[in-house]
Amino acid sequence: MPLHFIFGASGAGKSHYIYRKIIQESMEHPEKQYLILVPEQFTMQTQKELVMMHPRNGILNIDVLSFERLAYRVLEETGESCAQVLEETGKSLVLRKVSQEKKKDLKILGEKMKKQGYISQMKSMVSELKQYEVTKEDMDTMLDYASDKPELYYKLKDVSVLYQGFFDYLEGKFITQEEVLEVLGRVAGQSEKLSESVMVLDGYTGFTPIQLQLLEQVLPLCETMYVTVTMDKRLDAYRQGSPHHLFHLSRETVSKLCKLARAAGSQVEETWVKGKGRFAGNEPMEFLEQNLFRFKKEIYTKEQQAVHIRESRNPAQEMEETALFIRRLMREEGYRCRDFAVITGDMETYADHAARAFLKFDIPCFIDQKKSVFMNPFVEFLRSAVDMLLENYSYESVFRLLRCGLLDLPGQDMDRLENYVLGMGIRGFGKWQEEWVLHYRGEKPEEVVEINKIRKQLMETLTPFTEQMKTRKGTVLERVSAFYGFITTCDIQEKLDRSGKNFASENAMDKAKEYGQIYPMIMDLFDKMAEVLGEEKVSLREFKELLEAGLSEVKIGIIPPNSDQVLVGDMERTRLKDIKVLFFVGVNDGKIPREDTAGKILSDLNREDLKNSSVTLAPTYRENLYTQRFYLYLNLTKPSDKLYLSYSRADDGGEPMTQSFLIGAVQKLFPALVLERPSEDSAWKVENPQSALEYLAQGFKEILDKEPSPLWKELFSWYQKQEVWQQTVQNMVEGAFRVNPEDEIGRSVAKALYGTTLENSATRLELFAQCACAHFLAYGLELKERARYEFSPMDMGNVLHSGLERFAKKMHESGIPWTALDEEQIEEMGEACVEEVVSYYGNTILKSSARNEYMVSRVKRMMKRTIWALTSQMEQGAFTPSRFEVSFAMADSLESINITLSEEEKMKLLGRIDRVDTCVEEDKILVKVIDYKSGNTSFDLLALYHGLQLQLVLYMNAALELEQRNNPDKKVEPAGIFYYNIKDPVVEKVEEEDPEALNRRILKELRMNGLASSDRGVLEKLDVNLRENGVASLSVPVTINKDGSLSRNSSAVSPEQFHLISNYVNQKMREIGRRILAGEAETLPYEMGKRNACQYCPYKGACGFDEKVAGYRYRRLNPLKPEEIWNKMKDGEKSGDPVDKEV
Repeated sequence: MPLHFIFGASGAGKSHYIYRKIIQESMEHPEKQYLILVPEQFTMQTQKELVMMHPRNGILNIDVLSFERLAYRVLEETGESCAQVLEETGKSLVLRKVSQEKKKDLKILGEKMKKQGYISQMKSMVSELKQYEVTKEDMDTMLDYASDKPELYYKLKDVSVLYQGFFDYLEGKFITQEEVLEVLGRVAGQSEKLSESVMVLDGYTGFTPIQLQLLEQVLPLCETMYVTVTMDKRLDAYRQGSPHHLFHLSRETVSKLCKLARAAGSQVEETWVKGKGRFAGNEPMEFLEQNLFRFKKEIYTKEQQAVHIRESRNPAQEMEETALFIRRLMREEGYRCRDFAVITGDMETYADHAARAFLKFDIPCFIDQKKSVFMNPFVEFLRSAVDMLLENYSYESVFRLLRCGLLDLPGQDMDRLENYVLGMGIRGFGKWQEEWVLHYRGEKPEEVVEINKIRKQLMETLTPFTEQMKTRKGTVLERVSAFYGFITTCDIQEKLDRSGKNFASENAMDKAKEYGQIYPMIMDLFDKMAEVLGEEKVSLREFKELLEAGLSEVKIGIIPPNSDQVLVGDMERTRLKDIKVLFFVGVNDGKIPREDTAGKILSDLNREDLKNSSVTLAPTYRENLYTQRFYLYLNLTKPSDKLYLSYSRADDGGEPMTQSFLIGAVQKLFPALVLERPSEDSAWKVENPQSALEYLAQGFKEILDKEPSPLWKELFSWYQKQEVWQQTVQNMVEGAFRVNPEDEIGRSVAKALYGTTLENSATRLELFAQCACAHFLAYGLELKERARYEFSPMDMGNVLHSGLERFAKKMHESGIPWTALDEEQIEEMGEACVEEVVSYYGNTILKSSARNEYMVSRVKRMMKRTIWALTSQMEQGAFTPSRFEVSFAMADSLESINITLSEEEKMKLLGRIDRVDTCVEEDKILVKVIDYKSGNTSFDLLALYHGLQLQLVLYMNAALELEQRNNPDKKVEPAGIFYYNIKDPVVEKVEEEDPEALNRRILKELRMNGLASSDRGVLEKLDVNLRENGVASLSVPVTINKDGSLSRNSSAVSPEQFHLISNYVNQKMREIGRRILAGEAETLPYEMGKRNACQYCPYKGACGFDEKVAGYRYRRLNPLKPEEIWNKMKDGEKSGDPVDKEV
């Protein structure tokens, strides 16, 4: 029973030597049993290699096994009963359950166990403790040791509670995978398979304590135990070196096995394999193996083509270059896909880039990575269904479920349902069961009938599932059964099969296999949940946590569809065999060596603290750094022909990255090695039709600026002749030469949309002046933003307007002047008016949340402040309110709102004037127009000139005409047009300030803005305080200088100027109306200073406006000064055409 080491450097041929020896012996001794143990992921490949090496192409008395497979084979042979093995998913489920039950006992980990990833971390902790044979007594030892470190103590206490609780739950029902080897060790002596067998341990860099414990039992039983060990031929394999030595891990393994041999009384033998092995004829690779990470190293001064280092801009470019090199090596040097491998220390970043790059360059590849299932629609279906119940049918959870696409609801019906639910604020299972009768603003009442049909169809599926799951405490089995019934009702299996077939028909085989595997995997998870936790009673939230824990362990593994593929994998996990060319990508600092970013229950600092506690745990990150270096050595010496190392200057987000120490280490060995960088010219990608498209597209971007290269012209000509690529190239041509189309819908289409009598409001005309395309989309196509059940700033403005309207109506009906109200009456009436509006507003939306309730209180406060300010302003002048909420519909015969555009075409203006005040004198009536605004609107003469602010002047024209009609014997003149901004200003408090002074400062903030008449007599009627010089009005935007003149900041104009803007606005509206009916709909938004039409436009994602595309531009408006505007209006008046055509 000797222990026989097979020593040799990486690539020397250790495995080949021992396999040949075993094959030869097995043929000479067919009665003997030969067992070759390799890591689990290596078993199939080793079997294949042995069969191909065997002269008879068969290995009847040679078994290739892993430790786990050996255990099951021996247990089956001996008939030893073994409790059911709990797999990784089952571990997660049990740990989740135990953490729920022991929550009160967990001081640090209690709440954390609910977070994503913590169950997985605890599962790793449990496996580590079991692998290192940590007992309850060991846990107590660590706790005693950490008693003076509170944070570590309570964390260990929590780990101890969970560790003990975990195994208490399993007792008599299950065992873990780690315990299987313990069972094997107990029955190994009864096995004829092990007795006098020849055992080979190959491909292991070390053994866990449990594996060593098993080998201690098995070694005396074997005739011979061979162990392959990677070792430098210049070293003493039996001498213990320091931990930072490259072969420390190998020496440590030898030391531990020798200790077992001594205990068993076994002889230790050795064989050194010293041939060149895979590096025969490849001097640079042989040199690399002999000198990498050695203290005494030589330098390779000759030029060579085996080792390369490349620098790339980012990981995406790095993978594209890798794919390009592989394709060229295949073409120029005759390599096959299976001769290549790509490894990295960062699969999360490089896996997706690899898939895209190899697809682009048409290279078959297999990415050795198990995928999480969380992005699969079926998994999302399960998670969203539970969330829907937990959130009681919230909008987000219901439509998250529907958008999975696994319920029989057409997309159009789903959209209609979603619009209704958003518009009406539908929430709660009860609401979904009720008949819906109300409709939201903008929706036709008859549409509610159709939406109810969709709701009923959906609830026929959801109601039974909801009723079964809503029990407060159901067993896991009951809840799993309810889910299974729901899945069956929705016919999920057939839908997934259908999707998988569709992916297969499109040659998306990875997706096809994922959809083929996911249903049985989820059913297996449900079976495990029922089997492990079936009779446990859990709340719905606890069930969700169990489900999430189980799903986190479900991974989709894809078997390579054929052997001739490029292998892409992880530097530690992926096993490489018979590789000729290796590409090592992502050789950046933080990736190589890999940073310790994975979360752990016990940090490295905790482990350092426990070093002297006599309990052995897994090594720290710092200790693992030396192990990582050994793995680097093994990987870099895997290829027989060529090695390519590459790194990126920046990550995918553009953040700079530095190269790994490995780059410098290799450069020192090969000083003549030249760093390779990619060409900035994308012509390097011209390798196949798919990859050459990028070069073609780049040429199209530059074609307007410079002559294309001969290569580009030749490529373009080739693509045009290929039928399969013609449409793709045509799309590129259209994109390259895309221009802003002449957006004119034509007079006939405009007539069909708008009719011959154009019903317009000032707001609509202003929108056209901003952008004709936005006007067409809003009023021609009637596109609207989706209605939402919320209280928006616009809604607040509507409530304030309605409240003021009610207040004015009450005052008019009572006959009491505004100025007669005291502060108490203002507060009482203001609050009452708001309450009346709220009671009729939007299906109780204002009572639907604490936020909205607060908004109501804010509206009341603003209402009281507004009534107080408006009343104060009235007290200062001679004007009295004459009309409120004057609708144009009540005075539709006014000339100012009925505009003739042509003989056949007319425009009727719609609108509502908030308030008209008058001051009646013997021979004339002065008119003041006030428009309430809930924002910060300011009168802007320049905006008026360009058609962007027509409303106030239109209201003035209509009010003047209405007063003139009602008072034909008097002259009617404008006194002013003003915006009153409804707000509740915050003013800084001044110490010892009297209330009156404070009120004046508030009134100053609330002063109206607009245009007042410059006539001193009119101004004094607007505000009596303006009778004195050196006074600033608190009501209107006018200040009188000490010399009696108007200040420069005063906004006042003469009666002639009022006439000018009145006439100008009439003609401007006429011009816009004609353009609308002419069919103008051009995408030509205005720009004036820092403002433009696109800033708040809801259609900016639909119009296609892009300044980078030829023909698209802003219509930059001339920033005229006020005197220039007045002069232009005067000149236009004289010429008979007041509207500037250049505007």
